[in-house]
Amino acid sequence: MSKTKRTRYSAEFKAKIALAALREEATIAEIAIKFGVHPNQVGQWKRHAVEGIADVFSGKIGQKDVDHETQVKDLHAKIGQLTVERDFLAKAFGR
Repeated sequence: MSKTKRTRYSAEFKAKIALAALREEATIAEIAIKFGVHPNQVGQWKRHAVEGIADVFSGKIGQKDVDHETQVKDLHAKIGQLTVERDFLAKAFGR
């Protein structure tokens, strides 16, 4: 029994297809055939593009990066604290 490997598409490829679908110069079925993907996938990428377009103009994309960096710093600090506590308890119990 052979397992089929999932195809992973780049963000640029997805954007290219979504843009072609948004332009409506061809049907979704024609776009799917042209690029070799399933029509449902084209529709899904188009929907994601329409939903995400407001974030481009609202500045939320940059804010997500800042929030992510803050969260990473907090998690690194917590990891350091837990490591120190673990080492202290290991010494205290002779391990």
